[in-house]
Amino acid sequence: MVPLPPPSPLPEFVYKITPTTPPDPIPEQYPLSDLDRQDGFVHLSVSWQIPITADLFFKGAISFYVLKLRLANLDPSTVKWDEVDGTNGCPHLYGNFGAQDVVSVREFRRGEGQTWQEALEAEKGWLEY
Repeated sequence: MVPLPPPSPLPEFVYKITPTTPPDPIPEQYPLSDLDRQDGFVHLSVSWQIPITADLFFKGAISFYVLKLRLANLDPSTVKWDEVDGTNGCPHLYGNFGAQDVVSVREFRRGEGQTWQEALEAEKGWLEY
């Protein structure tokens, strides 16, 4: 991964994709996934990256959940913007988030034969494209 400067302007929201139902209520410290624990940071996405990430890493899934986090709530020194596989600025949180950072949670589903890009097209408002 190559570190990049933060995008300008900064997005208002970043997103965490999870294959399982998030805890309700969201705890003060969100449980880290095995991948996040292994990599040492929380994998996040900006809105336009969600369909790409979903098609790459959740292509076999028919549903997943997305947590919408207000970026301004996170300590800026813990958010790094890294180039991953040629993508521009994937946000990685070197720390954790919790209930105070989560604005909204939503489940997304796709139809048979539908890509995540197609399924998420109608959600641009919530995803803040």
